[in-house]
Amino acid sequence: MDSPHGAAVKAADFGMKGPRGWVFRGVDVDAAPGSLIAVEGPSGSGRTCLLLALTGRMKPTAGHAEVDGHRLPKKMGAVRRLSALGPVPGVTDLDPSLTVAEQLRERALLQRRYDGPVRALLRPRGERVAGTARRIDEALAAVGLDVAALPKGARTSVRDLERLEQLRLSLALALMSQPRLVAVDDTDLKLSDAERAEAWALLRSLADRGTTVLAVCSEAPEGAVVVRTAAAPDSTARPEPSAAPEAAAEPEPEPEPEPEPEPEPEAEPQPKTEREPDPEPEPEPDSETEPEPEVEPEPESNTEPDSAPDPQPATAARPGEASPTEGDRKSKTRTTARKGTSDALA
Repeated sequence: MDSPHGAAVKAADFGMKGPRGWVFRGVDVDAAPGSLIAVEGPSGSGRTCLLLALTGRMKPTAGHAEVDGHRLPKKMGAVRRLSALGPVPGVTDLDPSLTVAEQLRERALLQRRYDGPVRALLRPRGERVAGTARRIDEALAAVGLDVAALPKGARTSVRDLERLEQLRLSLALALMSQPRLVAVDDTDLKLSDAERAEAWALLRSLADRGTTVLAVCSEAPEGAVVVRTAAAPDSTARPEPSAAPEAAAEPEPEPEPEPEPEPEPEAEPQPKTEREPDPEPEPEPDSETEPEPEVEPEPESNTEPDSAPDPQPATAARPGEASPTEGDRKSKTRTTARKGTSDALA
């Protein structure tokens, strides 16, 4: 595989601002063709966005950059054609449902259909097949991936590959288009120390062949062109006033003791006057007491006396006289009544 001449990467005060503030800003790069550029920084500091911006996949908003003489953001299409993306989570993920052979064959067909010259489609079928097989073998040899050494050979599923084997396969897919710039994201993620050293040796071998390599990492290796990113402060946020150091702060004055209040003169005792007792309040009727039951009147008799007899004073019988009997009283009453009637007739 003939390695193309690498692309020089330059940037001055390069930055990108989004709806929520600066993604990255103030990035300066000056790398010669065939360099290993390590973008170092903590997670969330805009490393992936810087990688996509330098490969023409995202539009910057501040400063300027040049890739192989093409100025960004004006020549983003030209930069995309000369660059390729290796493993970038969320952008160029491998298909876990395919085998290694199917993944390589699919990429070769896409490269020939969309990225290759039009006259390549007019070649005989046998020649096209032979050319596809040759590009696949050259890409696998460049990344050091031996398909025959896999558990099931070329029919090994992509989901069964180890982390370092997935990195080699992704780089092989990117190199099939013979790019001048290859970008790799999360290079040292989920790798042991030995695997990390092997991954950096692989990327350095690609740079030695003439391809410029742009790799995102948490710790840059020795001999690489290091570009550091940091979380950009939000310019719209108001800075909080910093507290003055304790040594420079003036000691607070101690509060003066308050004067004790003078004792007030005691008032002369006044003679006590006898207080009349308050009248006892009359007991209020208890509304909760049950009312006394009414006494039912005795039934009146049907016959009423004509006239109530006047009570006669009791007279004591004289000695030697007999007391009037009941018959005598009745005769006397009748005589009186007859006398009154005759008077009325007269």
